[in-house]
Amino acid sequence: MTKNDGATDSQSKDIIKVEGGSIVTPLGYAVSGIYSGVKRKRNDLGAIYSEEPAQAAAVYTLNAVQAAPIKVMKETMAKEQTIQAVIVNSGNANACTGEQGIEDAYTMQKLAAEHFNVPVHYTAIASTGLIGERMPMENITNHIPNLKVGNRPQDADAFCESIRTTDTFNKSVCYQAEINGRTITMGAAAKGSGMIEPNMGTMLSFITTDANVASEHLQEALKEVTNQTFNCITVDGDTSTNDMVLLLANGKADQESLAPGDEGWSTFVRLLELTCESMAKSIARDGEGASKLIDVTVKGAKTDVEARQIGKAIVGSSLVKTAVYGSDANWGRVIAAIGYSQAHVDPEKIDMWFGTIQLLKQSQPTSFSEEEATTYLSGDTVDITVHLHQGDGFAKAWGCDLTYDYVRINASYRT
Repeated sequence: MTKNDGATDSQSKDIIKVEGGSIVTPLGYAVSGIYSGVKRKRNDLGAIYSEEPAQAAAVYTLNAVQAAPIKVMKETMAKEQTIQAVIVNSGNANACTGEQGIEDAYTMQKLAAEHFNVPVHYTAIASTGLIGERMPMENITNHIPNLKVGNRPQDADAFCESIRTTDTFNKSVCYQAEINGRTITMGAAAKGSGMIEPNMGTMLSFITTDANVASEHLQEALKEVTNQTFNCITVDGDTSTNDMVLLLANGKADQESLAPGDEGWSTFVRLLELTCESMAKSIARDGEGASKLIDVTVKGAKTDVEARQIGKAIVGSSLVKTAVYGSDANWGRVIAAIGYSQAHVDPEKIDMWFGTIQLLKQSQPTSFSEEEATTYLSGDTVDITVHLHQGDGFAKAWGCDLTYDYVRINASYRT
């Protein structure tokens, strides 16, 4: 285990990143990932199981067109915010499939509940993949009985693979912290590669913790943290029909219930922030066809909200993306994005850096080395920092470059 590299505040200093940890490192969780034939190859059907019913919170896509599993999940969570089993498939989104799609989602939920011997309303469901085609239910129904959950590293890897679509790698992370004398662990798995314009993107994220936190407090924390992390990434400006982040807390760490105002609450929220930020950055780095992660820091905005607004304008700019892809220190594209973000800025007071290379000071160009800038931009991570000198607003945002491969992948997504 290593200290979290980004830990700079009092809530982060005792949080450690668990090397090799995963969604099953928290006590009481097991997962499975198998191949059912929904996709041409690779695992496409997964499950999460908690030994104890877990308090749950979820946030969903804001796309007005929402897939059947999202509708079923909202109905399920409206009854009781408790989840013990999760069924998820990739390869088919079950979106824009009408009443039959709703029935298929209910069927998946019911069969998973029966398989894990839990109440239907304790069973979550998620899907991701191609929009507008009926779910091949025979593949699903025939293979749900084959979901044998475990908590080995290979089980976690199999689950991560089962939720991927155009992702090029599994996305997983785990952190631990000491809270009120108990070791609290949080793990996560996510998928996301394209159609990423939160709120949120074609992304799914599942977060597990053995902390003891009531669902209403989980929901409050997840909503706040999602706005600072998952809602600060963009790949291509499109919002999906299936996005969901699901947070489960089963209390297996045998810790007293945590709530806002408690001594350990800020540490728990920071644990959630680090987990979600890690997943958000992994998704941005794996943007379809991407070769570079763009990591934007905005300082000195009027408010945090406006800082996020500016950060997302920068990482969402196609011209910024293509400049980064071409290793071109074209800072004019960044300042243009700041200007059209509709946030309050003084155009005469903007400072800007690519990495440690200052390009602008008080909106005036500096005499930086083009060769040095090109060398820096050739790396696989590009940090862009802007200081607006308007207030104390701060935010981070993440995106990726725009490459020829993005067009190639999405030009043939169905075929």
